[in-house]
Amino acid sequence: MQDLTSPMLLESVVDEIDHARAREYALLAALLSCSPDARLIGQLALLMGDTTALGRAHALLGKAASRSSEQSAAREYFDLFIGLGQGQLLPYASHYLTGSLYGRPLASLRETLQGLRIEPTVLSEPEDHVSILCEIMAGLITGEVAAQPGADREFFEAYLAPWAKRFFADLEHAKSAHFFACVGMLGRTFMGIESEGYALLA
Repeated sequence: MQDLTSPMLLESVVDEIDHARAREYALLAALLSCSPDARLIGQLALLMGDTTALGRAHALLGKAASRSSEQSAAREYFDLFIGLGQGQLLPYASHYLTGSLYGRPLASLRETLQGLRIEPTVLSEPEDHVSILCEIMAGLITGEVAAQPGADREFFEAYLAPWAKRFFADLEHAKSAHFFACVGMLGRTFMGIESEGYALLA
């Protein structure tokens, strides 16, 4: 029988959990940076769930994907985030925390990104866009972004915890959201799990 307290086994389990967390962040980043293409929608349609809250969110996203197309998702994305002049939702930390874009949270984030030697690749968006923050979290968790141990927790608590769950709840209940309502549910659920997980480390 395996020793469940073995340091090597525990490290392996933690490694699996961290890689699963990174995949969730990467998925949210991909879905919120632009509308998903047919290939991604097809992959999402194969998602299987389980009885956990995150598993149920996966199952609902899979069902929503099976009823969606690249064109319908693109229309939703446009209505939600772009619109004629402005979409229904502004997925930026500064907006949620200060009521305006390019606020103090963005200035603080830019200082942190300089310290991490991260140069944004999407110059058309302020760096506090939720998709960019999720992409950075994935990199911090996997080590693709070189940082001190615990940097992922510090980044989450500073730049996602104060507002991201609210944003995802707004997305979940947005008037024109169908496919993206399930993206919102997934994000809201995952942000809650992350907050609880980091709280246990305090």
